[in-house]
Amino acid sequence: MALPLIMVAPNGARRTKADHPALPMTIDEIAQTALACHRAGAGAIHAHVRGADGGHILDAGLYAALLERLAEKVPDMAVQISTEAVGLYSAPEQMQLVRTLRPKAISAALRELCPTQADEAVAAVFYAWCEREGIDVQHILYDAADVGRLGELMARGVVPAGAPSVIYVLGRYSVNQESTPDDLASFLAAAEDLFEAPDWMVCAFGRGETTCLEAALRAGGKVRVGFENSLWNANGGTAASNEGRVAEIHRIAANLGRMGGTV
Repeated sequence: MALPLIMVAPNGARRTKADHPALPMTIDEIAQTALACHRAGAGAIHAHVRGADGGHILDAGLYAALLERLAEKVPDMAVQISTEAVGLYSAPEQMQLVRTLRPKAISAALRELCPTQADEAVAAVFYAWCEREGIDVQHILYDAADVGRLGELMARGVVPAGAPSVIYVLGRYSVNQESTPDDLASFLAAAEDLFEAPDWMVCAFGRGETTCLEAALRAGGKVRVGFENSLWNANGGTAASNEGRVAEIHRIAANLGRMGGTV
């Protein structure tokens, strides 16, 4: 499944309403935000669910409820679920979530599912199962070394051959982290060594999100925007909503002739 040009990541695993009152946390709030963002130009949503205490949770039941609500509310929007560990879950637990839920698309950090050579056999079984089930795996890559390792794993058959789906993460979860468009260059250079060109997307942290995503669009990539990574507009002011951020990126994509998603 090829992901649309613009994906929204409306909440993530860490931020709460204390960070922004419009950050969606409940299933109803996430579904309503998805609808608004779809209307603003996002063709897909990167979905996280929260537990009763508002914290990050990998719960198949909650994800199933969210998928059902999204299918009712915004049936034309692609849905990708997060398997992010956030230091709380092991690779087997992340994989079991996917096996139980059988979603159409997931994002999964290469560093989390296959951190060492000793983990490769188990990871290979999982990646092959996802391919057989038709589950799109978007590999989360944090630096050029991750890109190189993905290529090595593909060469050895741990990750299935073909054009991989990847997301390049510009910046990190840290205080005052600011990404810049220059962060993209090392990813693109490393990707030139892959057997097949990847279907690539970018997300970016901090107040530089807009300029980073514009650079990705200019370079031919896809983009993920939203409160998971940034709460700010291009002018440095706090964004009013996720759909406002999507609309800003959609305008840039339109001006560049990179129309994607659904308006």
